[in-house]
Amino acid sequence: MTPVHFAFSSAFMLGLTGLAFHRTHLLSALLCLEGMMLSLFIALSLWTLQLGSTNFSAAPMLLLAFSACEASAGLALLVATARTHGTDHLQSLNLLQC
Repeated sequence: MTPVHFAFSSAFMLGLTGLAFHRTHLLSALLCLEGMMLSLFIALSLWTLQLGSTNFSAAPMLLLAFSACEASAGLALLVATARTHGTDHLQSLNLLQC
């Protein structure tokens, strides 16, 4: 495994670990998701550059577009829960109370 591949895989794993174990605020969960998506975007971009094919050149931009949509939906949910519940703690959110 090259150092570049190790760096991006460890960045993805750190984001996944942060998402799994540090779930106190919704904003921290969203930041971990964005870190994971950023590492996937950079890894996919480098993969298409190393491959040298133009067939996969649109894949990183498509992933970036989906990442932007995910970020906007996450921020909208953050604002909605902060207005209704008064906090962004994940422990205060209960799906059974909807």
